[in-house]
Amino acid sequence: MFAVEVRDHIMIAHSLKGDVFGPAQAMHGATFVVDVTFFRETLSEDNIVVDMGRAHDVLKAVLSPLNYSNLDEVFPGKVTTTEFLCHHIHGEIAQAAARGALGPGADGLSALRITLNESHVAKAWYEAAL
Repeated sequence: MFAVEVRDHIMIAHSLKGDVFGPAQAMHGATFVVDVTFFRETLSEDNIVVDMGRAHDVLKAVLSPLNYSNLDEVFPGKVTTTEFLCHHIHGEIAQAAARGALGPGADGLSALRITLNESHVAKAWYEAAL
């Protein structure tokens, strides 16, 4: 399995409703380092997994509506956990890939993993086939 990973970050605000979240029920901010891993079984005709520049551009475009946003307003009624955000970002990047935004050869991608690093001690990810 071959993989390429690109990275960016977002700064958000949100509150997590429900007793399970303790003090995170109150409005708070977070900075997430976001890693996207693109997987494929074999390299493309150009010997790449995916064009890294296009992959980073797609990631930046997907993260833009979230950056410096209150996620309670972006996703009304949703509990915007780290896991929820991983799944959302995966869906957006998968749609971009299907539209051809990742360039030639990207149709050979087999899976995506989205990792949100909350801090140096905690992270979550979502991985699924394309």
